[in-house]
Amino acid sequence: MSRQLFGFPGGIVLDDHKDRAAENPIEWLPLPPLLVLPLKQHAGLPAIPVVTEGQRVHYGQLLAKPAAGRSAGVHAPADGEISFIGLHPVPDDSNQYQPCIGICTDETGAHEEEELVDDVCLSDDDLRERIAQAGIVGLGGAGFPSAQKLTETPVKWLIINGAECEPYISCDDRLMQERAPAIIEGVQILARLLKPELVLFAIEDNKPAAITAVAEACHETNIELVVIPTKYPSGAQKQLIQNLLGFEIPRGKHSVDLGVVMYNTGTCYAIARAIAHSEPLLRRIVTVTGDAVDRPGNYDVAIGTPIEYVLQSAGLNPNKLRRVIMGGPIMGIALNELSAPVSKLTNCLIAAGPDELDETLAPRPCIRCGDCMEVCPASLLPQQLFWHIESEQHEKAAALDLAVCIECGACAYVCPSQIPLVQYYRHGKAVLRQQQQERLAAQQAKARFDAREQRLQQKQQQRAQRKLAAAPALTEPEPVTVAAVVVTKNDAEIDASKPVIAQHNDRLADVLAAAQRAKAKKQQTDATPPESSS
Repeated sequence: MSRQLFGFPGGIVLDDHKDRAAENPIEWLPLPPLLVLPLKQHAGLPAIPVVTEGQRVHYGQLLAKPAAGRSAGVHAPADGEISFIGLHPVPDDSNQYQPCIGICTDETGAHEEEELVDDVCLSDDDLRERIAQAGIVGLGGAGFPSAQKLTETPVKWLIINGAECEPYISCDDRLMQERAPAIIEGVQILARLLKPELVLFAIEDNKPAAITAVAEACHETNIELVVIPTKYPSGAQKQLIQNLLGFEIPRGKHSVDLGVVMYNTGTCYAIARAIAHSEPLLRRIVTVTGDAVDRPGNYDVAIGTPIEYVLQSAGLNPNKLRRVIMGGPIMGIALNELSAPVSKLTNCLIAAGPDELDETLAPRPCIRCGDCMEVCPASLLPQQLFWHIESEQHEKAAALDLAVCIECGACAYVCPSQIPLVQYYRHGKAVLRQQQQERLAAQQAKARFDAREQRLQQKQQQRAQRKLAAAPALTEPEPVTVAAVVVTKNDAEIDASKPVIAQHNDRLADVLAAAQRAKAKKQQTDATPPESSS
C-alpha cells in the first residue's frame, strides 16, 4: 500500500535538464597538482589548523580540527606537502578570500580500500565518535555537521532525502543508481543510533532507475521507500516533511523539536564509508553540466580540487562559456573565481553557454499579477515583502514572516517582471539580522551600565554603614550652649537667675570695659616722656 502524501502549497514544475549528466556513470577524477581546502565548509565556525607549512601529510590525515560548537574537521584527500595556510578564493557568494590549506599532491589518489569494519561490533558511542571524527556534514547543501544531529533522544521519524528537485543536478540520482547498498548501510547505522519509529526514504518520480536500485537495497529492511511527485521545491526540508507527514514546522522551531531528523543520500553514503572503511569525508560526487562542457556527467572529485580543473576535465569550451553557477540554476550562486575549490557543499557546476540560463535579466516594475504568491511554498506574500524591503520598511517585512522564506526562488522564476525577488529577501534578512545584533549590543551595554551603577550604590551604602558603625568609638563633642561659649566671668560671679542673653550681655560689657581700660593704659604709657638717661 502506498503511503498517503499530504502535499505542500505552491511549487512549480520545471524542465529539469538532468538527462545530459544523469545518463553517464560516475567518473573518477584524477587528483590535481594542488588541492585547496577551505577551513569553513560547513555551518558554524571555521576549523582550526593542526599542521604547518612545509609539513608532509598523508591521505586521510586530519589537517584542521573542529572549533567549539558547530564545526567539522578537514582531512587530507591525498599525500603531499602543505604549500600554504592562508587566504584563498572559496566557492560562496561572499566574494571574499577565506582561510584555506593548500596541499601540493605527489600521487594519483588511488588507494586500496581499508579493511571492512562491521558496525555490529562497534558500540553506539564508537559509531558517533567515528562519524564526528570523519568531518561529515550535510551534503545536500545545508552543511550542518552530521554528528550533531545524532541526538541521543529517540526520534519519531528519520527521513532520507533523495528528492534532488532542482534542475541540472543529478549527483544524488547517480549515487542512488550505482551505490544504493552503501547508502542503505548508512541509513541503517543512523536508524540504530536514532531509534526512530519510522524510516522514510523519499525519491522524486523522475528518477526511475534510482527508485529501482533503492527498492532492491531496501528489501527486507524496515525502510519505507516513498515516491513523491516531481515538483520544485519538494526537496526542501520543510516542504518534504509537510508532504510526507502532513504538518508544518512552526516558526522558530527545528524539525528535531518535533521528532524529525533528515539526512541527504550523499551524507548517508559518507557515513557508511566512515564506518565501514574508516574513511573521512575526502571526496564527493559533483554534477558537471551546461552547454559549455563537452562531457557533462557526474564526477567523483577530491574535495579541494580547483573548479577550473574540474571543468577542464569535463571538456570545457572557453569560447562558449558565459558564466559558471555552483548549485542549481535557481538557488545556486555565480562564481567569479574559478580557482576556488570544490568543497563539501559543491553538488553541481553549471558551465552555462550562450542563451543558457537567461543571461539578460532586466527587471521591470511589479505589475501586481500575484503569480509569485501562487507558487510560494511557504504561503507568504512575496510581492508585499518586496515592496516593504524596497522601501526600507524592514520591520513590516518581518511582520509578514520574512524569516519563514526558504529562498527557493520559485517566486522570482515565475515573475513576469523579472524582479530578483530572492536578492531583496536576502537583503531584508541581512538588515534585520544587523538590527537585531545592534539591539542586542545595546541591551548588553545597558545591562553593563546598570550593573555598574548598582555596584557603585552598594559601595556607597557599605561606606556609609562603616562610618555609622565607627562613629560611637569617637569622643563626642560636648553640646555647644550659649552659656559655654560666653564664659568670661567666674562661675561665682554669674547671676544664674538672669536670662542667658542678659548674662551674655554682661560678659560682653565686661570684655568691652576691659578692652577700654587696656587701651587707655596704653595711651597713657605712650604719652609719658621717657626719663633722661643723664
